[in-house]
Formats: sequence, C-alpha cells, structure tokens
Amino acid sequence: MTEFLIANMAPIIFVSMVLFLLVGFPVSFALAANGIFFALIGIELGLLGPQLFQALPDRIFGIMNNDTLLAIPFFTFMGLILERSGMAEDLLDTIGQLFGPLRGGLALAVIFVGALLAATTGVVAASVISMGLISLPIMLRYGYDTKLATGVIAASGTLAQIIPPSLVLIIMADQLGKSVGDMYKGAFLPGLTLTAFYVGYVILVAIVKPRWAPALPAEARTLHGVKLLMRVLTTLLPPLFLIFLVLGTIFLGIATPTEGGAMGATGALIMAMARKRLTWSLLKQAMETTAKLTTFVVFILVGARIFSLTFYGVDGHKWVEHLLTGLPGGEIGFLIVVNILVFLLAFFLDFFELSFIIVPLLGPVAQALGIDLIWFGVLLAVNMQTSFMHPPFGFALFYLRSVAPASVKTTDIYWGAIPFVCIQIIMVGILIFFPQLVTFGLDQDTKVDLDSVQIDMPTSDYGEPSRPAGLDGPKESPADAEDSASKAIRDAMKQDQAK
Repeated sequence: MTEFLIANMAPIIFVSMVLFLLVGFPVSFALAANGIFFALIGIELGLLGPQLFQALPDRIFGIMNNDTLLAIPFFTFMGLILERSGMAEDLLDTIGQLFGPLRGGLALAVIFVGALLAATTGVVAASVISMGLISLPIMLRYGYDTKLATGVIAASGTLAQIIPPSLVLIIMADQLGKSVGDMYKGAFLPGLTLTAFYVGYVILVAIVKPRWAPALPAEARTLHGVKLLMRVLTTLLPPLFLIFLVLGTIFLGIATPTEGGAMGATGALIMAMARKRLTWSLLKQAMETTAKLTTFVVFILVGARIFSLTFYGVDGHKWVEHLLTGLPGGEIGFLIVVNILVFLLAFFLDFFELSFIIVPLLGPVAQALGIDLIWFGVLLAVNMQTSFMHPPFGFALFYLRSVAPASVKTTDIYWGAIPFVCIQIIMVGILIFFPQLVTFGLDQDTKVDLDSVQIDMPTSDYGEPSRPAGLDGPKESPADAEDSASKAIRDAMKQDQAK
C-alpha cells in the first residue's frame, strides 16, 4: 500500500481534489485542505521534506504583493457603479429606438448594449440582471419568442467574460505569466467576432421565423430625427469615452491595466455624478460588493497556491505534462482534449475556479508544445464562457431566472441558451484553426540570424602570456583565437534561441 501511494501520489491528490469539489465543499478550503493533508502524508512517506511548509508564507505574501491583481477590485467597482447609475437602462432605451424599425431590432439592441456593458463593466452578473429587468418585459410585451428573448439576454451578458476589461483575462494572464495588456489585445477581436455571430444568429432567426422577432410598433418609437440623434450622441459618447480611457490607454501603452482600472473607476464615479445618480447608499453597496468579490478571489488563490505547492512537490506537474503530451495528434490532439475537459468541468465549476485550478496545470504543457500562451489563454477564456450558459448550472441562467417574470418558464431559459452555447463552441473551433484572430496585432518575437552576427572581440594591451617550458605547441594566431571565441558565443546564442 505504501509503495502504491508513493508511486501514484499525484493522481491521488488530483482525484481527491475533484471529489471534494463535486460534493460542494467550498473551493478555497477544498484546495487548501487537500494541499495540507497530502503534504503531511508525503512527509510521513518521505516524499516531501518538513521544510515544504516554510515556503507557504512566501507564496501567500507573493499574492499580496501582486500588483496585477489590483485591477480586479478597480474594474469590479467601476462596473457596479455604472450598473447602478442607470447607464444600461439609457443605452437599451436609446439603441432600442434606433433599431426598433427592424425585425429583431430589440434583440440586436440587447446584443450591442451587452457588448458596450462588457467593455465598460466587465461583470457578467451586472449585465444580465440589468438587461433582464429592463429589456425582457419589453421584448415579451411586443411578441418576442420567450426562448429567443431569454437566450439573447443571457448570451449578451456573458460577453463581459471575453471582451476586455474582463476579470477572467486578468486572472488568466497572471496564471500564465503573461501581460494583461497583451491578453486584452488578443481577446479584443475574438470578442467582437463572437458578438457578430450573435447578431448573425438573430438576423437569421428574424428571416426564418419572423414571428419570433417582430419589429417595434410605430407607437412605441417615440424618438425621431434630431431628437433621436441627440439622444444617441449623449447616451453613447460617455461610455465610448470611458472605453477609450480604460482600454485605449492600456493598448497604447500609456497606462498599466491596474492604472487603467483606477482611471475607469474614477470615470465611472464622474459619470454617475453627472447623471445625478451617485449617492452614499450606491457607493456603500458598490464598495461592499467589490470587497466581497475581491476577498472571494484572494481566498481561492491562496487555496490554489497551497494545493499547487504540494502537487508540484510530488511532481504532479510532470505527471500532467506526460499525460497530455503523450496524447495522439500532437498539438491539435492536446487542444481538443483540453477544450473538451474544460467544457465538461464548466458544468460544475465557474471561471474563477477553472482559472485557478486547471490553467496552472495546462500552461506549462502548452508551453512545452510550443503553443503561444496568449492565444491559449484567450481560447480557454472563450471556452470558460460556456460555464455561464450551461444548463442547468449556468450562472447567467440563474441571474436571469431571478429577475424574469413568473410567466417565463425555467425550461424556456434553458432551451434559449443552447443555440448560443453552440455558437460559443463554434468560436472555440475557429480560434483553434485561425489563431491569427488572437495573435494579430501582438508584438512578435524578433528572429535574429545568428550566422550573420559579427562579434568583435576586444584585444588586450598586455601581449600574449608566456607558456611554461615543455608546453610549447602550435601557436594560435590572434585572428584564429578571435574566430573560435566568436563561434563559441554564436553557438551558445543558438542554443538559447532554440530553447
């Protein structure tokens, strides 16, 4: 039994952690408990040394000193202030008036507002709840199919998962050891492409099933001409300016993601004050919710660090790497298996848990296979987006159910989500076969032809050292010595570049 435990400690730890999560034990405590319990067993079996626990304080202080994670409370606070200041309501009303004459116009308005809210708030719950409260009763009143209406609202709300400044992209960048700015750049075009797919689906439904998505009746379109133009300008310009203030400064390299989040939070406060919606009650609610979410993230991260310390101590990362690199199909086989795994785990875990548990195990394997980690992170983020839409545990579906009228059946919400889950799966496949959607615009590594490098070795003023008697051999000319040294340096540089 002892030999079996020693030989299979890594898979036993992994299976134990999965079982803890499936029975509903809190994630952060499940991870920490597994890490400490199996560390004690490993010490008893001689696999690990007692000094393992001495590394825990450094790991926890490393989390506290991580400036990148400061962006999470900033963006969360910004999103909550904007959501409670009535921006979503104004945007839905204005864009609904703009697209009202078209079949499916209200559904298109919900998608565009969802994309705008995603680029400003970055919080799925805020987007889904806001649009569920405001747009769902209106869509049902004007004859929209219940499944289409609920599916559009839930799916457009989950755009906050992939369109920057998404919280999951911050965590993904931290776990993969990459720049948040590069992760934002890589996710921007896939986020817009996914939005376009949602729009295309609504247009297709409006053509095939026109009764499911009627146009807004004339009496409901109260704004026309100059009034509509002024409403569009005054409603759309502030959030667009905020998007530039946050994402534009990050993309241009003017601000770090943390600084961009701070500017976004300040801009959200200014917008709320301009709308005369900023109150002490609103500020208190936003700060309390931000503190809760940030604490939730930090606790999961602490638990994940304790678990990974033990898991890596028993060479669990090597076990995972050997398991995944040995899959048939090489890189494509690895990507297919990993995405199926993440898709299935998303039925039970949310994106925070997947990011902290699965991504640190998959990242080194992807790097060993030569996969670009920015592309890999965006690919997993799109896949994890389905965790909000999976019946029956999707959080976006729960958020919508909590605000939907009693006449809307839960089964209608589930069936409405399925087409959009399929669209998200299609998007995952597109990213696998067209990685340029992510890597386009990113800084590429500069390739140097090392054979053409000329290295000038400095000459010494002290002359050639004398040789001891009896060791005289064929003398090497200074030019030959310089060529040998240059060749040795070039060979070393080639080896480093190959790595």
